[in-house]
Amino acid sequence: MQRIIFATKNRGKSQEAASILNGRFDLIDLNHLSNIPEIVENGSSFLENAEIKAKTTAQLYPNDLVMAEDTGLCIDALNGRPGIYSARYAGDHNDQANVEKVLKELKGLPTEKRSAHFTTIIVLLGLKKEIIAKGISEGTILDHQEGLDGFGYDPIFYSHDLGKSFGQASEKEKDSISHRAKALKDLISQIKA
Repeated sequence: MQRIIFATKNRGKSQEAASILNGRFDLIDLNHLSNIPEIVENGSSFLENAEIKAKTTAQLYPNDLVMAEDTGLCIDALNGRPGIYSARYAGDHNDQANVEKVLKELKGLPTEKRSAHFTTIIVLLGLKKEIIAKGISEGTILDHQEGLDGFGYDPIFYSHDLGKSFGQASEKEKDSISHRAKALKDLISQIKA
């Protein structure tokens, strides 16, 4: 089975990707590897940040396939914020603080003005060319948290596809329609092609 190094230390993302890929690849993340330097995501787009992570990791593991992704929540009323800063919106990778900051910024805004989407861009290196895949999930930001499942902004993101928050969705439900699932399905179709 072909090994893919997923250039992330986020265990939630790793578990979700492994579940969606469903045994097609031997997926390992950066938590299982040594000598990985701190990767500075200083790009100005999801694609640039994904490429930075993929290329940094591929230099250390040139004989492996390397996959990296960048995902963010883009809220229309906040001019696309938090966007590429989603993980660090309220500081250093604190999911609850990020959620609370968004809720505070949108306080009092009616539902029809709370439209948002998640975007995932995946970059895969190692197949003689760079493969770029994309997935988007449309939704609305709730005015309070609903559900305890998932991670990140899941409890406040009401998915139009599911008719409930990602925080209320089972892993299987979310994996069937999420932005990451759509991007991984796009990636798989491009690999097969």
